Amino acid sequence: MLDDKLKELEEASLTAIAKAVSTSDLYQVKVEYWGKQGKVSLLMREMGKMPKEERPEFGKKVNQLKTKLESAYTEKESSLKAEELSAKLEKERIDMSLPGPWEARGAKHPLSQVTEEIVDIFTRLGFSTRSGPLIEKDYYNFEALNIPKDHPARDMQDTFYIDQEHVLRTQTSPIQIHSLEQEDLPLRVLGPGAVFRVDADVTHAPMFHQMEGMFVDEKVSLAELKGVLSYFNKEFFGSEVKTRFRPSFFPFTEPSAEVDCSCPECGGSGCRLCSFSGWIEVAGCGLVHPNVFLQAGIDANQWQGYAFGMGIERLAMVKYGINDIRLFVENDERFLEQFS
Repeated sequence: MLDDKLKELEEASLTAIAKAVSTSDLYQVKVEYWGKQGKVSLLMREMGKMPKEERPEFGKKVNQLKTKLESAYTEKESSLKAEELSAKLEKERIDMSLPGPWEARGAKHPLSQVTEEIVDIFTRLGFSTRSGPLIEKDYYNFEALNIPKDHPARDMQDTFYIDQEHVLRTQTSPIQIHSLEQEDLPLRVLGPGAVFRVDADVTHAPMFHQMEGMFVDEKVSLAELKGVLSYFNKEFFGSEVKTRFRPSFFPFTEPSAEVDCSCPECGGSGCRLCSFSGWIEVAGCGLVHPNVFLQAGIDANQWQGYAFGMGIERLAMVKYGINDIRLFVENDERFLEQFS
């Protein structure tokens, strides 16, 4: 009786293997017939009903069937895999004549490009760059720059305080003091870097970048400062740009001035970029205050100097007609790819 069932299973399983049209169909045949719960396995469990003397012979026949089925399965599987691979290669054929996929390429950030351009212009005039800490002592950020604790000029800058003695620097001017304390004179330095103030709108950000410049020698004049900044404006914005100086106040320079350039967009005739005034403010400057030299231990009777500071974002916005400072930090590819 069991021998007859075994023969039926053999014929049915071999037929099922032959009819399989895919490797997934073939695997289902394997599960159905000689998996753990397959028909061959279930038949083996009925051996307990057979006389003991017949069991070895029946077990031998079952093992022979399994070997036969596995051989047929392997042969059929190899054939189906070859067919499926051939069909896949035919369907997924690559046309080597087609152009490759486009991939976006990175580039320097526009602020990095503008910073390098500014540094390059002043380097041609003999300046070299310096750096300083972002977390600065209150002394270097204010007092050494002639801004004592009770000075009203502190109200001009909304400051991030770390503790009573340290701040996130509000300006790159502390680089001047570090240079005066640590280096020999005469001195011609640039100090680019990030600064921080409690301020945020379309033209101001809580973190932005400045470029500080200082020249110290035994004989320095305001006329030389005006010539240097006029030269910079022409090199950076174009040879047709004019420069003017307006009296102003900074605690660390005396006399002090605001620096304007004629609007690069309209040539000074008036437009939205310059608020129809024809002029755009680009920097602050002046002769180094004697108190700044005294704080650094330098004889103000022997040495003189001038200093200037400019916002890098502001210069970039003026040069490229950008009307929102937040574009520099939003990482919008549509904006950044214009500078690649």
